[in-house]
Amino acid sequence: MADPLAPLLDLAGVREAVTSARERADTAMRHRTLRRQGGQVAAEVSLRSAVASAALEGYAYEREAVRAGTVTDPVVQGALRVAGALGGLAERWSGAPRQVLAKVHVLAARDVVDPAALGRPSAPGPRLDALMDLVTGGTSASPLVVAAVVHGELLALRPFAGPSGVVARAAARLTLIASGFDPRGLLALDVGHLAREPEYVGAANAFATGTPDGLRAWLRHYAAAVELAAVELEDAASATASITS
Repeated sequence: MADPLAPLLDLAGVREAVTSARERADTAMRHRTLRRQGGQVAAEVSLRSAVASAALEGYAYEREAVRAGTVTDPVVQGALRVAGALGGLAERWSGAPRQVLAKVHVLAARDVVDPAALGRPSAPGPRLDALMDLVTGGTSASPLVVAAVVHGELLALRPFAGPSGVVARAAARLTLIASGFDPRGLLALDVGHLAREPEYVGAANAFATGTPDGLRAWLRHYAAAVELAAVELEDAASATASITS
């Protein structure tokens, strides 16, 4: 049976963009600070990712205010809970993605939606089933491509009530962590998406059309977001080193 994602790398510029993003991410992960202070850097990346994901959902706050604990907005608090839980959820992602998605929604949407809706997809169907099949081994495509498809599909389907974008972005990061592309969860892709927010929104809408041009636009945006996340990782590592030196 043909791999459903294999043709995506043949879209104009996609293979080159994916290769470049992988190389840039690998370079960032060799930052010397990660050898001794990787845990501190990961915590900083988690905070930055959560703040960016909440902002993309329409709830933008200054990072330092969130760090100080003065922001009580439930969407921000949900994004923080999700970001903090990804490492523990990643080991189950490729085997039980439905259950993990439900857990992510519970974390993200607590105090935002009716408790009865937590963890329950409002729009199940064959398209969501197909996506879950991809996560459980239905493709051998690059993890970056799989993460992009997971993200784009969940944005298009919006299967959960409330901050569904937070769920979609978390699922994409889980894909990168579980696949070994970003095993320590050090890439704050959401920061990259936020830095190019108009492109992120436009490319996501283009992806939802399913056209070759729409898919290409989304995948190239995704590769660019990974490269920006690599820059953010280096910044977070340098900032951590300067604080502790």
